Amino acid sequence: MSYTGPGFEPPQPRRSRRGPLTVALAALVPGALLGWAVYAAAGGSGDDEAAGTPTVSASASPRTSSAAPSASAGEGKPTGSSTAKPPAASGALEGKVVVIDPGHNPTNFEHTAEINRQVDIGTNRKECDTTGTSTNDGYAEAEFTLDVAHRMRALLEKQGATVKLTQDEDRPFGPCVDERARIGNKAGADAVVSIHADGSGTGNRGFHVILPGAVDAGGADTRAIVEPSADLGARIAGDFVRVTGSAPSNYIGGGTGLVTRKDLGGLNLSTVPKVFIECGNMRDSKDAALLTSGAWRQKAAQGISDGIVSFLRG
Repeated sequence: MSYTGPGFEPPQPRRSRRGPLTVALAALVPGALLGWAVYAAAGGSGDDEAAGTPTVSASASPRTSSAAPSASAGEGKPTGSSTAKPPAASGALEGKVVVIDPGHNPTNFEHTAEINRQVDIGTNRKECDTTGTSTNDGYAEAEFTLDVAHRMRALLEKQGATVKLTQDEDRPFGPCVDERARIGNKAGADAVVSIHADGSGTGNRGFHVILPGAVDAGGADTRAIVEPSADLGARIAGDFVRVTGSAPSNYIGGGTGLVTRKDLGGLNLSTVPKVFIECGNMRDSKDAALLTSGAWRQKAAQGISDGIVSFLRG
């Protein structure tokens, strides 16, 4: 996903007001970073490269293959269980609605005219969708996002949640970013998470969670969801570190794993708590090795799901 566009903001220092959310974020994010530090010291899969000069650009490329680059991409079939953390009691999320938004679509590249159509995102107009990025060996972001979404669905349904996907490779392209937001709104979702992987430069590693900024323009008004979305995002970031051992991004977010943006239609047009997560950088060989591993994708699904569960249970 691109980091250019109107309204893109790097994380800003928070005001000194210490409300309940401030306390929660202060507890969650440092704890997550400490968890990663312990994991990395023990030889885990965290970032072991020196952080390069931060960049704010990402070049997306069309999907070149629907197949993973090696057998490791197919290992570890989606399951509803994990040994990373004991599951909550059965039915703990009964009555809760979660919408999972797998970024892009595996056949978007066949419908360039349709996905290049401009749609209203409140602050301005943007493309309906993009092709997404891929690893250097051709494993497409759209394949990755669907796989993680399926694994998350199994985990969350096991705990009683009603889970809806914005797309399940059941349409030729899209949906457009404005429709993705409407799907979550119409479902009355208690939480929405959009799954992505980045396409930044080599040496840029790690994950980051994108939070909605305060927008009140055109058909967009995120003011009511900014705080609950920040809570959701912080919990996901903390559990993602704990379960996967991956480090927060070394090129954006100032080491927090959290970034605020106002230029994404999927966030701007949401009326329910929603975040994006960029699970890693497909253009870095070390991150790509994780993203193409079925076992690691199961951990990613578990970490994101655990964050959602924590948010929904309060």
